[in-house]
Amino acid sequence: MISQLVPAGVSAHEAFGDAGPEAAVALFAAEQAVVEGVFEERRREFTTVRGCARAALDRLGVRPVPLVPGALGAPGWPAGVVGSMTHCRGYRAAAVARAADVAAVGIDAEPAEPLPLAVAGRIVTGTERGWLGEEFPQGAGVPLDRVLFCAKEASYKAFSPWAGARYGFGDYRVRLRADGTFRTVPPVAARPAESPWAAGFTGRWTARDGLVLTAVALVARHGAAPQHRPVAGQSRTDTIASSAGAPVKG
Repeated sequence: MISQLVPAGVSAHEAFGDAGPEAAVALFAAEQAVVEGVFEERRREFTTVRGCARAALDRLGVRPVPLVPGALGAPGWPAGVVGSMTHCRGYRAAAVARAADVAAVGIDAEPAEPLPLAVAGRIVTGTERGWLGEEFPQGAGVPLDRVLFCAKEASYKAFSPWAGARYGFGDYRVRLRADGTFRTVPPVAARPAESPWAAGFTGRWTARDGLVLTAVALVARHGAAPQHRPVAGQSRTDTIASSAGAPVKG
């Protein structure tokens, strides 16, 4: 499903649960150290999503390397590669691309369930609620607050190389469209004038089989480079929503 949301040049791979070949990959020692002593469920999802990443990298002709989260939770990628991982209940996926072709990738998956009210109040702004009413006057048959959450997560992962700092979900403005796209305007403070995406960027979303999936791929442009230390793939869920019961990423 995630492959249908990313453009040409992005290699994606997904798994439904932890029973397939993706779950059978042998972790590197550095990866094993990350999950030493954790619950078995966490170890399995950690392993499977890296199996997805290795399969996606293989299609690019890139040999597997340890994909170890950094201090901020972002997985490290091989030189010359950008990527993103996501996992939620029953689903794991990774998307990667050559940095010469794609400047950044962000993907996210969530269960197609309404957000807890307390979380929704922190995620969805008044302006965004108004947009949802305009774009989906009859509803959408899926929890739009969860779709918005998912779109913001993917947007954060994709744009974070230019942010260089932590921002809240309320700092990103996202307008969902009924055609399966969304438009994101990043935080004002995170928009250096030289960034080609300062005015915003477009992503895609879908909801099916009990899941919400979102993806953002920023196509590389000549001269476009992160203005701060890259933190691509870092998940806002780790720092904001995990305390509210959302799944921890990476």
